[in-house]
Amino acid sequence: MLVDSHCHLDFEALQEDFAGVMQRAKAAGVERMVTICTRVKKFDQIRLIAEQNDNVFCSVGTHPHNADEELDISVDQLIELAQHPKCVAIGEAGLDYHYDNAPRDAQEIGFRRHIEAARVTQLPLVIHTRSADQDTIDILREETEIGAFPFVLHCFSAGLELAKIGVELGGYVSFSGIATFKSAQAIRDAAHAIPIERMLVETDAPYLAPVPHRGKSNEPSFVRHTAEYLAADLGVDYQSFAAQTTANFDRLFAKAAQ
Repeated sequence: MLVDSHCHLDFEALQEDFAGVMQRAKAAGVERMVTICTRVKKFDQIRLIAEQNDNVFCSVGTHPHNADEELDISVDQLIELAQHPKCVAIGEAGLDYHYDNAPRDAQEIGFRRHIEAARVTQLPLVIHTRSADQDTIDILREETEIGAFPFVLHCFSAGLELAKIGVELGGYVSFSGIATFKSAQAIRDAAHAIPIERMLVETDAPYLAPVPHRGKSNEPSFVRHTAEYLAADLGVDYQSFAAQTTANFDRLFAKAAQ
């Protein structure tokens, strides 16, 4: 059994019929998945996918790329939308200084609002962070001092320090198809540096398809390739690794396990 902790289920983005995507996921042993909201104002579209599929859950949040577009979204609104029975996470939200598609102050405001929503609801915050390690570390430390909140560093591509501090603060680290890329030794080093009990796997579909599908449109069934690759690299039995990452998912995304 596997779970895909982060994907963007979208007919056009996946360039495939939805039924086929779901059938291949089942055949690959992927039994549950979380489809991610990147704009609160489009939450209804994400929610509908989750409502129509028993094994699909969703999040609610604003991606840092769109932070300045949704500064009118309050913490209370996030909390209210998160009450939906299929909504199991807050986000994705965070900091992206690689593209800087939104002003950095807007990104920080949005990030802290999502943290507060995660703290109140105790639903995990799905954190997007790119080229912003130190600011992410500083904010996580400051906010954890105010009050603990569950979180996952999704599609991990940051430095080793952030991975270690994230775990120290009670978070999880999720690895995508990037971990299978030949050039991604630093990502594999990070996987070796954290406990398997704090590790998740994801597709980030339709992006970052793992080897041997690199360059293609990603889909949830491909998460098996990432899990198999990581298990081999870590020197652990694949079935044990899949069972452990699934248990980790159930612990973090507890609402999806009920």
